[in-house]
Amino acid sequence: MLGWSINLFRIRGIRISLHFSFLLLLAYVCNEGWLADGLPGLLWSAGTFLAFFTCVVLHELGHSLTAMRFGVHVRRILLMPIGGMAEFDQIPRRPSQELLITIAGPAVNFVIAAALWCVVDLHGGTLLRWNLAMGFFNLIPAFPMDGGRILRALLALRLPYIRATYWAATIAKIVTVPAALVALYLGDYFVVAIFVFIFMAGEAEYRAVKRREIEEAHWRAMMSQRVVDPPAGEPPVLSG
Repeated sequence: MLGWSINLFRIRGIRISLHFSFLLLLAYVCNEGWLADGLPGLLWSAGTFLAFFTCVVLHELGHSLTAMRFGVHVRRILLMPIGGMAEFDQIPRRPSQELLITIAGPAVNFVIAAALWCVVDLHGGTLLRWNLAMGFFNLIPAFPMDGGRILRALLALRLPYIRATYWAATIAKIVTVPAALVALYLGDYFVVAIFVFIFMAGEAEYRAVKRREIEEAHWRAMMSQRVVDPPAGEPPVLSG
């Protein structure tokens, strides 16, 4: 499903892509604007929508450019109706690096909000409020959201990486299930979909980390079996 995308352009070598469902959401937003106020409404809705997702791209670039400073390869940034997703070839195991990479995303939103504050007040700036909401929402401790990754990095300072990931994913379930139920009760199905996605993504990433840990342990065991100490008192013999 994530492969159904359109490539747009590159920034610092990072490919920016649109998931096909993004275009469906854009069409819906434009139609709502047209029905509300004709062509001016359509243009206003489309412009506001694209401005919001420009901030989403900047958020993901905050993560991506910081990750690149630590040698992480960033394959692409994928834009979807529920937001953006930066695809890394790996997540650094060093907690300090993961912490800096993760914090960079919300920090971009707060910088944009601060810049907009100089132009408009809080009540008149839709984009300002959206950036504040995006920044704070991403700090919810629901792994693999930014807040959950910050939690995992902090836990990894004291716990093995796999245990830190387990507890981050577990806390995410404790957070997302009640939140999804509240959103369902309020009839906000879009928010329900977001929390369901977070729940599933957190579990999938924990399983991936666990599988990688098992594979690495297996290879370490195999390599240790191949290392044989030479007999005592006999010099090594080089053949050839």
